Amino acid sequence: MILPLFSGLSAGLSLIVAIGAQNAFVLRQGIQRSHVAMVVAVCAASDLVLILLGVAGIGVLLDRAPAALVVIRWAGAAFLFAYGALAARRAVRGEQMDHSGDRPGGARGAVLGTCLAFTWLNPHVYLDTVLLLGSLAAAHGESGRWWFAAGAGLGSIAWFTALGAGARFLAPVFRRRAAWRVLDAGIAVVMITLAVLLLS
Repeated sequence: MILPLFSGLSAGLSLIVAIGAQNAFVLRQGIQRSHVAMVVAVCAASDLVLILLGVAGIGVLLDRAPAALVVIRWAGAAFLFAYGALAARRAVRGEQMDHSGDRPGGARGAVLGTCLAFTWLNPHVYLDTVLLLGSLAAAHGESGRWWFAAGAGLGSIAWFTALGAGARFLAPVFRRRAAWRVLDAGIAVVMITLAVLLLS
């Protein structure tokens, strides 16, 4: 029980902690203090669903349907490029976000949609979470694989919670317009680079 649990925890964290589109989005929302709890919950819950699908063996089906990954790859690349372009525009204009947690009702829906897109339109999440974690879990046997899934899920929850909640400590730095410009420029580079890599 302990070995599969910690194997899942370490494998899950090793895959999720890497700088990527989803983490950059969670970081920005955390600094802005905009719907952070919702963003963290959506990211963690999505990861849990994908981990369970992989452990249940859905990755085998996904591996036999490469056309599905092609569609996801192109849609994901388009989304990442568009979001990167918006971040680049914010960086050029020097748009400074306030730190109020209050947002219009429509903004919550926009944040939710963006968060879901970062998760479900990323083909790497299917390759890493469903296929790779599913394969690693299978090595622990019938009962051990579910403990592996529990460990990977725990890692996901811990990481997104720490990232979303911890970002608020950077808020004093981001009271300056220059800091937002640097952050948005970095996000733009990450997003556009990932979009190009998806298509290459």
